Formats: sequence, C-alpha cells, structure tokens
Amino acid sequence: MTDIRQQIETLRREIRRHDRLYYVEAAPEISDRQYDRLMDELKALETAHPELITPDSPTQRVAGEPVEAFATVTHAAAMLSIDNTYDHESLREFDRRVRRGLDGRAPGGYVVEPKVDGVAVNLRYENGRLVLAATRGDGRTGDDITANVRTIRVIPWRLRGDDGGVPEVVEVRGEVFWPTALFLQANARRVEQGLEPFANPRNGAAGTLKQLDPAVVKERRLSFVAHGFGEISGDLPERASQLAARLERWGVPFSGETTIVADIDAAWEAIEAFAAIRHTLPYAVDGAVVKVDRFDEREDLGATSRFPRWCIAYKYEAQQARSVLLDVDFQVGRLGTITPVARLTPVQLAGTTVSNASLHNFDQIERLGVRIGDTVVVEKAGEIIPQVVEVVDGRRPPDARAIGVPGACPVCQGPVARDEGGVYLRCVNPECGAQLRERLRWFAGRNQMDIEHLGPALIDQLVDTGLVKHFADLYTLTDEQLTPLERMGRQSARNVVEAIAGSKDRGLARVLAGLGIRHVGGRAAEILAETFGDVDALAAAGPEDLVATHEIGPVIAASVRRFFDSGAGRDTIERLKAAGVRMTADRAAAGAAPLAGKMVVITGTLSGFSRAAATAAVKAAGGRTASSVSAKTDFVVAGDSPGSKADKARALGVEIIDEAEFVKRLKA
Repeated sequence: MTDIRQQIETLRREIRRHDRLYYVEAAPEISDRQYDRLMDELKALETAHPELITPDSPTQRVAGEPVEAFATVTHAAAMLSIDNTYDHESLREFDRRVRRGLDGRAPGGYVVEPKVDGVAVNLRYENGRLVLAATRGDGRTGDDITANVRTIRVIPWRLRGDDGGVPEVVEVRGEVFWPTALFLQANARRVEQGLEPFANPRNGAAGTLKQLDPAVVKERRLSFVAHGFGEISGDLPERASQLAARLERWGVPFSGETTIVADIDAAWEAIEAFAAIRHTLPYAVDGAVVKVDRFDEREDLGATSRFPRWCIAYKYEAQQARSVLLDVDFQVGRLGTITPVARLTPVQLAGTTVSNASLHNFDQIERLGVRIGDTVVVEKAGEIIPQVVEVVDGRRPPDARAIGVPGACPVCQGPVARDEGGVYLRCVNPECGAQLRERLRWFAGRNQMDIEHLGPALIDQLVDTGLVKHFADLYTLTDEQLTPLERMGRQSARNVVEAIAGSKDRGLARVLAGLGIRHVGGRAAEILAETFGDVDALAAAGPEDLVATHEIGPVIAASVRRFFDSGAGRDTIERLKAAGVRMTADRAAAGAAPLAGKMVVITGTLSGFSRAAATAAVKAAGGRTASSVSAKTDFVVAGDSPGSKADKARALGVEIIDEAEFVKRLKA
C-alpha cells in the first residue's frame, strides 16, 4: 500500500506541475494526449483505492453533484469596488488626492496592472489549502462558489510555500475570466445548439460561476488572475508588489503585464503603452488600474464606504467605428438556426480589420431599424465580437433596402419557422445540406462519437458528392468509395473506414450526445443512458418518466420527446441500429456492481472516507450520488452530525445507514 500511495502522490505532483506549465506559464512540456494518460493512470489508481483519494487530488476538480443553491458567506475584509476615471487630468487629480492624504508626501511608487474584464472573487487559503471561494456580492457578503472554482485549473488548491512557509490565513483576490479563444468556441457551439450566445466573456463567466453543476463550469475552462489581497495573517512585506511576487512563487497567477512605476507620469506612460498591446492578450481588458504600492500608505489613505482611496481604474473608451452595411448574409447552423451576418466596408477596430459583424437575430434588426446601405456604428462586444450597435442618423441613402426575413432556407430552400416563444428563425428541413455538414462534424467530434480522421474537409466532400446524406450513411462507406476523393489514398481511406467502424461501440450516451438533440449535452446524455439503459426504453419513456429522472428538467424532457416522436428521429434511430451502432449503455460492469442503479446521499462526517473518497467509492460501485434527499434516493449514508438531510430522509421514509453498513454494501 505504501508503494501505491507514493505512486499516487508522484502522479499528483506531476499533474499539478503540468497544470501550471500549461495554464499559468503557457509553456507546456507534454501533449494533451500524454497529459490525459497521466490523469487516466491516476484515476485508475484512485478508483482501485478510494480510501487514498484526497480533496486536493487533481481528479477531484469536479468531485460532487450539483448544488441546490449557493450559501451566503461574510467576507473577512470588505471587497470594495474601484473608482473610475476616463481621462489624463482625472488621473492627475487622483495623484493630488493621494498626496493630500499623505500630508503632502509623494507616494512611494505605484503599481499599474490590467483591469481584466472578469468576475471578482476572493480565494481563502488556510494552512496553504483552498477552503473557500466567494463572489464579491455586495462587498460585505458573497456567494460560496468553492465547488465551481475548484474546477478552474489555474487556481491552486494548495500553495507551494517553498521559501519559508505560507501564513496560516491568506486571502487572494482577483478576476475569474473566460479566455477569448475558448469563449468564441463556446459561443459558436451555443449558436449551433440553438441557444442565445453570450454577449461578452464577462457575462459568460458570471453566468458560468452561477451554474449549480460544477461539471458545466469545468467544461467551459475558465481562468483566473490575481490582483489583490484580503485577510492575511502574520507580517506583511512593505509593498504589495513584494507580496504579489511571494504569492507567485507559491503558485498564484498574477498578470505578467503589471508594471511598478515611480510616479503618476510614469503610470500614464504605462497606461498608454498597455493600450497598444491590450488587444493581443488572451483575455478581455477594459482598462488599467493604478494602485499605491506601499501597504502603510494604503492604510493611511483608507477608504470611503465604496472605494479604496489608494487606487483608481483608468477605463479605456469602447472602440467604435463607422462603416457602411453592404449586405446581409444568412448562415445556417447545425440545428437549422438562421443567423444574419452584416457585410461591411472594411474598418479598423481594436487592432483588427473588421468586415463582418453580428446582427444576432431578426428581432435585433427590427430594434435597430437598420437597412442595407445605412452607415452604422460597429463595436466589439467585450472587445472581442464585432456587432452593429447603432444606425447613424441622417446618413441613409435613397436606395437603402430593408432586410427581409427569409421565407425559405437560404441553403436548401426548405421551409423555415420561428421558435415557439423564441427569437430564432430555423430551417426545419432535416435534409438541409448546411445542417448536415455541421451535424456530421458534431457527430464525429471527440466528445461524441470520436471518429478519428473524419475532419471538416472530408465531411464537405462526402456531402458534396452525395456519399453521405445521413449519419447512418457513414457506416456504409467503403475503401473504394473514399479512395478517389481529394487527398485520399488507399491507406487513408482504410484508416477512415476503420475509425468509423470503431465508433459503433461507443455506447448510448455518446450516440445521444452526437445526435444533437436540442438541450441534450454530454451530461444529460450520460444521465439518460444510465437511467434507461437502452434506446428503446428511452424512446418509450413518457414526459413524466423523463422529468422524474435526476437532473432532467421539463425543457430537456420535452426536447427528447419531440425527437423520438418525430418521423426523422425514429428513422435516425432505426437506421443507426441497422448499421450496427450499439444503442445500449455501458452497464455491463455496473450491472454486477453492488450499488448498480442506486442513488445515494452522503451526509455528516465519515471516519474512514473524505467526502470526495466516499463519492468516488459510490461511483466505482456502480451508483450515483446526489447532494439532496428526495423520493428518488435509495439510501442515505449518515456520519457524525448528519444534520437536516437525515431528518428529511426519515420524513420521506428513505433508508438511513451508518458507515459500517456503507462499507459492507460497497463490497457486497
């Protein structure tokens, strides 16, 4: 056991090191596949030895079930906002106020750092371990979002403290943000799924942190950068910049664009220099923050009821440009969503040439009152996505044309319809070529059927040549059909056919995720597969059966029923069955497992398991855990101080067992 324990801890150290190299230092040493192998090895060892799982293991980035609501916590030190300014003279006035507050003395230097457009959070470490993450809230109290923040890989669960030890209490403050590239990818997926895209990365990050399911947060791959401090025990260095450097050594990420300057003139130079490069950064920035560096001077300056007097944010004006709307194109997504895209005379905006901009939907076109030929104002939403925000008065030409709502799909000329109660117009022809391309790309994707070698270029050829008109057609392809295609030799064709054949055994969850049923993502697909076991049972499930399923609400239930009630949905399932695609859940091992199909709630403190280890043990035994007791709960494991969950179990007549019985059932 000692060897296993050492092997597990060695893997954890190695994975943490690679996390820092990838997420903080942007200098990865290994490929994603090599990283996945390390993580898989650790997961296998921990599954075999659940008693060795610790809450700070890299495998526990998402260890729990969705929460019912966020608890409210009180900040040890208030999280105040920062006062804003928009011009050079106001920045100088800030410097004059600082000098007056210091009895005429010049401050001993300023720190100038990016104002990341994210969500302010407070991270509390006790004895070097992350114990609480909270939103700013009203500055005095915020929401406990620890479970969600644990999924953000750049945030260390344990401070390194290699240079003399970490204080007993350290609170780090900073911004959770959504990296630009990942945000754009997520928005593209939302449009494909028929969902409203996020307006900007900050809104997206804020909405993500309020998700009740940490698995959703993990999937969106948020990040974090520190910029300040709350409560810290022990002696502090003289300057905030010194403390930041110390925390960086302990593993906390700070911005590499931070500058330490002597006076306000140098601060202004740093702000101007940063303005020239801010659009090259991998996150949205809406300004620069100027802070007094010395802690004793910060204390002398104090704060108002809303703002510290020792710092100010210089906000950059939103960059806008005027352009002429030349035309509007209509793009068709995977689920048939028709999105209007403005074609513009090219303009320079935020460091790039913009010739296309989003009009979002046809309701937005009506609100703007925009016509083809109008001079319009274009702005980058959150400094990222170009969008038309305004029509310039008095510049409309006589030949300006209204933007018509398509009466048919612009790609296949099939029928279109508006969402019931929604703002989207969709092509409802299931044979639409534009939808087929996007659906095939989704179906073959890594998190769905994971068909290697079936990339976008090959999919385009398969659709254009008529070889594939449906998902099931993939499974009838032969070497002889593929070899004549562009960039397709005999061996390449063989590789594609073998990869497609290999995907037949992915199981029901992957198939459901790949079919692109509205609102059914990977997590919902897994739950439906686990609950119903095979596609026939799922197809026969009524709305009440679906809604009664853990984590499946009425919206998902209605969407699933629409799919199976439609002729196209039934035809898809039958054709995939005929092609030999497995439509059952991966339950062979779980069927013989001691807790197969059981819903378990764990409450109180267990002597032999951490909460994460107990959860992992249930899953390894084929069961599932929930955070609350309901009529669907099979039994409750009650440790010391079980609280209200045990009371609710008694009221509902749900079985309650102790830790000894729990251990027996795990081995049964």
